[in-house]
Amino acid sequence: MIIPRPAAVERHAGRFTLDRGARLSVGPGAERPAALLREYLGADLTGSAEGRPVLLALRGDGEPESYALDIGPESVSLTAPAEAGLFHGVQTLRQLLDADEPSWPCLTLTDRPRLPWRGFLLDVARHFMPMPYLFQVVDRLAFHKLNVFQLHLTDDQGWRMEIEGHPRLTEVGAWRSESMVGPDVVDGVPNDRYDGVPHGGFYTQRELAGLVDYAAARGVTVVPEIELPGHVRALLAAYPELGNFPDRPLPVWAGWGVCEDILGVGDAALDLCREVLDQVRRVFPSLYVHIGGEECPTVQWENSPAAREKARLLGLAEPAELRGWFLQEMRDFLADRGRRSICWDESGHAVGSLPRDITVVPWRDAAHGAEAVRRGHRVIMAPHRSTYLDYQQHRHPEEPPGQPGHPVTLADIHGFDPLAGGLPVSDGEAPGVLGAQAQLWTEFAPTPAHVDYLMFPRLCGFAEAVWSGSGDFAEFRARLEPHYPRLRALGIRPAPAERGALAGRMQQ
Repeated sequence: MIIPRPAAVERHAGRFTLDRGARLSVGPGAERPAALLREYLGADLTGSAEGRPVLLALRGDGEPESYALDIGPESVSLTAPAEAGLFHGVQTLRQLLDADEPSWPCLTLTDRPRLPWRGFLLDVARHFMPMPYLFQVVDRLAFHKLNVFQLHLTDDQGWRMEIEGHPRLTEVGAWRSESMVGPDVVDGVPNDRYDGVPHGGFYTQRELAGLVDYAAARGVTVVPEIELPGHVRALLAAYPELGNFPDRPLPVWAGWGVCEDILGVGDAALDLCREVLDQVRRVFPSLYVHIGGEECPTVQWENSPAAREKARLLGLAEPAELRGWFLQEMRDFLADRGRRSICWDESGHAVGSLPRDITVVPWRDAAHGAEAVRRGHRVIMAPHRSTYLDYQQHRHPEEPPGQPGHPVTLADIHGFDPLAGGLPVSDGEAPGVLGAQAQLWTEFAPTPAHVDYLMFPRLCGFAEAVWSGSGDFAEFRARLEPHYPRLRALGIRPAPAERGALAGRMQQ
């Protein structure tokens, strides 16, 4: 009853009991996974040398995240080609543990992931989430063998990362006077309802570095996202001189939707962006840095003499092409420092304006991802109708508000195939599908409890789709039901998998 489904498992009679006779045997390179197992078990497993061994060891060649698990009544062996595989094996042991009488069922199991990038994005810009909760999210991702946690740190509604030498980014940009109530457009009319409640917060670089270390000790990479050159109203509230109309004061945006205020294209704006990215890369050792790039209205560039002149000097056909130029400047800066850039992709046409070595994340339509692969890009699939967890899960009167639109159900997410149409998997170098990512934007999720409700159980379905392939939904549901007590043990009160059969159980 493991989620996500392992590649192959064979059950045997008997159980391995975790008592004083059990001892942990740790091979070279397995120290961190062994420490994690000790933490989860709440025991040192320091039995005598003659005791029943629980062995963690690096062994063999193959896919770095693969692992093999052999549990017998007298011994446990967890082996993998690399540390990453051992981390996943520890999570399998965690799920298999009988908490009432600490023991594991006897079995032989082999496992490996379908895709190398299995991510989850949490938007902390629209609504700030406390750091202790981010630690919880990391642990829940690791529990489901997801290996990337993307932090959406900046947007029009808030700037969440301390940047040394630029205090106004957090003194001003991290706080807004109020928040919109409901979607930005209601029945075709712009929304003018606000709650009147100030909101904000930010993370210090020390706090973020601590999160990165905590995640790494669980096999999870934290990928930062800094939105450029649009979705920057919070930045411009702090430093309006970096916009296209420097004499116009701007508050941090309190609304949702797409804001027309974007960065100017002068040297000062680019220099600040480079300084921000330089500090970001020092805090986050991830190979990848996400630099946004989506929903960038260009009307201000078209109306700005400075932007029009910049486009002319660069030989661009129109100011709108400054978007691609701006992103390439940031890509070049990061590449010179050994990092790779990720951008959102909104259409096949937009992909064509980006360097091929920028990894793109198509969110409007999976077909855009297929087009990006054909153009030579690495792709992280994230089509909103299959991966956006901020949409409602059910069309039901009791369902909390979510993004306007058709619900995205557990079945929708579980049935998502990032490789549909025979797309190739990328090894991180060649064009192809690097992986997939689930997103949770927080316009309608102001608290950790809201986020948890929207994440689960749908994140379980997503984990299965990207680790092992969706398979049979009924079989998945059979494994999901006994998984609910595990979620509750993690402090999660998940949404019912469907309104009706499980609803009463979720209230217990």
